Amino acid sequence: MRALVSFALFCVLYISVQGKVSSPKIQVYSHYPGEYGKENTLICYVSGFHPPDISIELLKNGEVIADAQQTDLAFEKGWQFHLTKSVSFKPEKSDEYSCSVRHMSKTKKIVWESNM
Repeated sequence: MRALVSFALFCVLYISVQGKVSSPKIQVYSHYPGEYGKENTLICYVSGFHPPDISIELLKNGEVIADAQQTDLAFEKGWQFHLTKSVSFKPEKSDEYSCSVRHMSKTKKIVWESNM
């Protein structure tokens, strides 16, 4: 009987943790202040999401940048996950850089603002 009660409590806890969906917070920035024609690193930091069903792409003019590196999936208290994806780039005035994030079935694109 104790085993059955323990199993039931485990199932309730598991379902309550799995059922909570949190949309990601997305930040797109560069390592150094943006300067056209100078090497830099484009960074997309995605945090506060659950479940961990997520895909992150860095884009140049709407096309995926192939050499981007992604950190391992990590989590914080409350099972909120975070990831970072980055790539070296040399911004040009005519180019648009962005980060596209698909979480569950929703996709959101954030454009990097160079502040130049």
